[in-house]
Amino acid sequence: MSVQQATLCFLIRGRGSSGEVCLALKKRGFGEGLWNGVGGKVHEGETIKQAASREAFEEIAVNLKKLKKVAILHFYFPDDPKKKDWNQDVHVFLTETWSGEPKETEEMMPRWFKSVKLPFAKMWASDPFWLPKVLAGKKIVGWFSFDDDNKVLDYQIKNVGKGTKISS
Repeated sequence: MSVQQATLCFLIRGRGSSGEVCLALKKRGFGEGLWNGVGGKVHEGETIKQAASREAFEEIAVNLKKLKKVAILHFYFPDDPKKKDWNQDVHVFLTETWSGEPKETEEMMPRWFKSVKLPFAKMWASDPFWLPKVLAGKKIVGWFSFDDDNKVLDYQIKNVGKGTKISS
């Protein structure tokens, strides 16, 4: 099974009930019409952090300063052979430090949401299972299988110790 390496980054400001997360509405391609963090495929010769930084600049025109890796999520689409290229290991980061203000591009439209009021009905079906955990300070590794309609068939999430480095 071929698995693409990818990144996902969430800009955050503030903590707790007053905290906010920058999500971006995907305007085209994979995940079109869904709110998500920014990110994408890791290119050949690029580190995972370099890919996260490049994607953030391309998608919402910000330069990331300090990334904190909080999760690796393994996404599988076993029911549809046409989606085999969608299988991904996604390296998830949070950042509180960047330069520039998130702005709309051809691909994404960013918007700030309260951390406690995320638009889960308009996000990937797996997001409610893991995103609140990482926003609350947990480090995790997760495995998700999706059906033909991109609904979660099965999942498992493991918490990782605070001092533990997350790797695939």
